Amino acid sequence: MLLITTPMCEKILEFGKIKEFKVNKNPDEEEGDLAILLSESKVKMNSLAIKLNTFSQIKESIIKVSTYSENGEISDEEIKAIFSSYEIASKWLYPTDKVLQLKEENSKNKVKVYSEFLKDIVKDMNFTINNENYEYAIYPDYLKNIVKEKENIKLIEIPTHNNVSKDPIIRCEMRYDILENIN
Repeated sequence: MLLITTPMCEKILEFGKIKEFKVNKNPDEEEGDLAILLSESKVKMNSLAIKLNTFSQIKESIIKVSTYSENGEISDEEIKAIFSSYEIASKWLYPTDKVLQLKEENSKNKVKVYSEFLKDIVKDMNFTINNENYEYAIYPDYLKNIVKEKENIKLIEIPTHNNVSKDPIIRCEMRYDILENIN
């Protein structure tokens, strides 16, 4: 089976121990049997949509993709080994007392979120989403010109697209790190 993926998902195939695949920003330009891409993307060929916004979504995506490997589904030990070299990812995927305490503190912070992918992260970190009465506005960098400053509201800009690593765990760590430090 010939797999095609996009640059933003390439690392997931590598983590999933897929040895042979093609990478193209536009998978429909390639001859292939299955495209593996972000859930927001649409292609004409058969596809597997994955989400990479939170560490648990990344873990689930690695497991899904690994079923296409010659070796079959990746083991729990192999997943732990992948995440163990990423400090922020590891502590959120396998919560420490510090993370549990931070989640408790985050629940007291009311936020407005300007994109669906950021909602996944905000929910995972246990912030309270409140679009009427909020202290923080969390938005992707591509909406910078739309989000307006308001008195007593702290704006939190989250990098996307060309401003982030192609490694989904590093990308996710950067976003979590920004949100860990909003207080």
